[in-house]
Amino acid sequence: MTLPTPPFVPALRRTARVERRTAETDIAVEVALDGTGRYDCATGVGFFDHMLDQLARHSLIDMTIRADGDTHIDDHHTVEDTGIALGQALTQALGSKRGIRRYGACLLPMDDTLVRAALDLSGRPFLVWNVEMTAPKIGQFDTELVREFFQALATHGQITLHVERLAGINSHHIAEASFKAVARALREAVEPDPRRADEIPSTKGAL
Repeated sequence: MTLPTPPFVPALRRTARVERRTAETDIAVEVALDGTGRYDCATGVGFFDHMLDQLARHSLIDMTIRADGDTHIDDHHTVEDTGIALGQALTQALGSKRGIRRYGACLLPMDDTLVRAALDLSGRPFLVWNVEMTAPKIGQFDTELVREFFQALATHGQITLHVERLAGINSHHIAEASFKAVARALREAVEPDPRRADEIPSTKGAL
């Protein structure tokens, strides 16, 4: 899939591009970890695009995402496969993970909602998802797909990820707070650690 030329050309080190084509979806993702949170996301799923924009904006990771999926069936394959491709792009951009902080956490309020996210760029994918939605749909978007996205992102980004809803009654707010909380935690985890600039953040010497 051909991505548009972005209106910005940042001079960054940690970048990646992933293309994923199946019988169900055709997806292209570009990320720049040392960005400013610029985004250009078009998946054909409006609410999901809005959430991806939040993920980029609050992580300060520049993201360009294009997806063409079988949305005439439903949005599941598009959302899940975008999570897979984005996770793979993050893994590639991080490389050896030398010099990163590795861990990140965020306690994020949004009106009625409070979500806590914590993650470890451990190389050991695991998702703990304690986020109960209060409605099955947000517009035409199935709320269960929020978990599916983060499951795919954690698995293919090799991330240990915990997300928990502590309060919330509005499913739009719960979903958006989840994306923002994970974004803020991710921003912290991928940032260079000035005290360990050339070291792998593990006693094992590898992540």
